[in-house]
Amino acid sequence: MVRRRQFIKILTGASAGLLIPLPSLPAEIDSKKDKWGKLLPLRDFGKTNEKVTMLGLGGFHIGRMNDRDAQATVETAIEGGIRFIDSAESYQDGGSEVNIGKFIVPKYRDEVFIMTKTTARDGKTARQHLEGSLRRMNTDYLDLWQIHSVNDEKDVKNRIDNGVLDVLLKAKQEGKVRHIGFTGHTTTEGHRAMVRQAGDELETCQMPVNVLDPTYSSFIREVLPELRSKSFGVIAMKTLAGGSFFGGGFDGNQNEENQVMDHITMQEAMHFVWSLPVDVLVTGPKTPAMLQEKIDLAKSFTGMTEGKRQALIDRVAHFAEKDIEYYKR
Repeated sequence: MVRRRQFIKILTGASAGLLIPLPSLPAEIDSKKDKWGKLLPLRDFGKTNEKVTMLGLGGFHIGRMNDRDAQATVETAIEGGIRFIDSAESYQDGGSEVNIGKFIVPKYRDEVFIMTKTTARDGKTARQHLEGSLRRMNTDYLDLWQIHSVNDEKDVKNRIDNGVLDVLLKAKQEGKVRHIGFTGHTTTEGHRAMVRQAGDELETCQMPVNVLDPTYSSFIREVLPELRSKSFGVIAMKTLAGGSFFGGGFDGNQNEENQVMDHITMQEAMHFVWSLPVDVLVTGPKTPAMLQEKIDLAKSFTGMTEGKRQALIDRVAHFAEKDIEYYKR
């Protein structure tokens, strides 16, 4: 919840512009293809020296689907030019990873960038998670493995002290993972602490990026500039606040008073995020049709001015007191 004084300041237009430069895109953006077809536009992925499609397939919802829908969603992603796949060992107790190992890896492994995550608080558990993820995903290596869901400075310190980072570094040295990073969505404090303590070793960060975020406890304002200054690859998630733009709370509870999407369009919500220096936007579709909508929006993206971004932020600022971003604390 936003304190009243801060909230009034926002509504009176006192919030500053984002003042963040746009990322540069590689020259081959319009002509890159592989054996499965034309790719979505590519963006440089920070200090990994990789190029990733600007849209990625979120693994959480893939794990909730039956086999038919999961396969249909995967085929929609590949046909639409997506080559970035997100997952985590904690999603459905590995169910998401199983579906990726079943529907993506056997056919598309050489063409896709696969990422998963570990919630481990100690090195022994992290190693167990890695071996389990590789087995479930039916692959010998991960393109990216991330420390998942960091909370605050204490949590970051404990994970590092208990050997989690050491396991990631060793896994990279062994060739079981190609790149390493971290994620989180509760506090900007945790992200800043991780960058301070492990910014030289870690390469990527996944965090909430959406049009409501700049209003309070903002990852865009407080974390993104620091990540870019250290050449981190940036993965945007929760671009619709985990579905709560449609009513508030996890997946949206259809509360008519909390409908952010009554005030902005889907195109505005998605293009807002892509107009910031993020490398890939991960979307978690419930259906193939929902994924196709995001693919079409990626193809139509041409940019958004700072003034347009600020106008969108101001338009939905009054939702800041309604706890739409339920995951923040």
